[in-house]
Amino acid sequence: MITVFKKETVMDVVRILLAILVPPVGVFLQVGIGLHFWLNILLTIFGYIPGIIHAIWVILKK
Repeated sequence: MITVFKKETVMDVVRILLAILVPPVGVFLQVGIGLHFWLNILLTIFGYIPGIIHAIWVILKK
């Protein structure tokens, strides 16, 4: 049980780091290609910071 928790925690950290660097990649790793992925691409194109905020929100809301 502890091993599973650690793996999930490490993956969350990786997703958040990717969300800061390339927001759509972090969202893709969390939810795949869907509404949130495409929305994040639009937010990132229109403004990098909104894309980061949305990506971190998607990752942390689980």
